[in-house]
Amino acid sequence: MSTAKKEYKRITVKSLTEMKRNNEKISMLTAYDYTMARIIDNAGVDVILVGDSASNVMAGHETTLPITLDQMIYHASSVLRAVERSLVVVDLPFGSYQSDPKEALRSAIRIMKESGGHSVKLEGGSEVKDSIKRILHAGIPVMGHLGLTPQSIYKFGTYTVRAKEKAEAEKLKEDALALQRWGCFAIVLEKVPAALAQEVADSLTIPVIGIGAGSGVDGQVLVSHDMFGMTHEFNPRFLRRYLNLYEEMGNAVGQYVKDVKDVDFPNDKEQY
Repeated sequence: MSTAKKEYKRITVKSLTEMKRNNEKISMLTAYDYTMARIIDNAGVDVILVGDSASNVMAGHETTLPITLDQMIYHASSVLRAVERSLVVVDLPFGSYQSDPKEALRSAIRIMKESGGHSVKLEGGSEVKDSIKRILHAGIPVMGHLGLTPQSIYKFGTYTVRAKEKAEAEKLKEDALALQRWGCFAIVLEKVPAALAQEVADSLTIPVIGIGAGSGVDGQVLVSHDMFGMTHEFNPRFLRRYLNLYEEMGNAVGQYVKDVKDVDFPNDKEQY
C-alpha cells in the first residue's frame, strides 16, 4: 500500500509528476460548484476536475455534448473560489477545440482568464494534435483523455469498454506516447482493459489517471455525484459509492415535509 511521500500545500502539475515518481497514487474528483469544491478540497483531494459531466449531473442532459464554453467557465469560476490546495482542471467542451486550433486556443485562454483555472483537459489523440500543440505553445497546461471519450458518443454509439481489439489498443498506446511527447502533463484513461491501462502507465513518465481502467494506473477519478450516491440510475462496474445520499437526502426532505405539515417546524427554539 502506498503512503504519502510529501506534504503539498498546493498541488501543481509538477506535484503530480513527483507523485508518480514516488509511487504515490493521485486522487481526483469532479466538482461544479463552490460548496462541493470546498468540501472536496478540504478533504485533501489532489485534483478537482470541472468536468463537462456537469451537462449530465447538473443540467440533466443525456450526453456531455450540450454544455457550452460559457457554462463551463461559470462552473469553473465557482469551483476556483473554493479551492486552496487542489489542482483544478477544466474540460474544454464539445465544439470548442476539435475543428480549429485557433478556436481551441481562444477557448483555453477564456477558461484560464475568466475562471482562474489551472489547466484544461480535452479528449482525443492524433485527431486533435494541432489544437493540443497550439494550447501548449501558449503556456497552458493540458491533460489528455483517451479510451472512452464521451464527446464522441455518437461516433462510438455505446459506452462500452474501449480498446479491447488489438488495432484500437495499439492506437491508444501510440496516442498516449504522442500526448506525452507533445507536452501534456497527464492523461485520463476511461473504460479500457486494466492490463492495457497499466501497460500505458508503465510506458509513460507522466501520470495516467484511470476511470474504469483498473488499479495499475497512477491515480483514480470519479464523478463526485456518483461517488456520493447522489445519482442512482448509473451503475457501472468501476463505480464505488461511498455514501447513499440519494436515499438519505430523500428521507431528510420527506421528514421536513412531515414536520411542516404537522406544524412541528419551526418549534419554539427556532423562532425569533
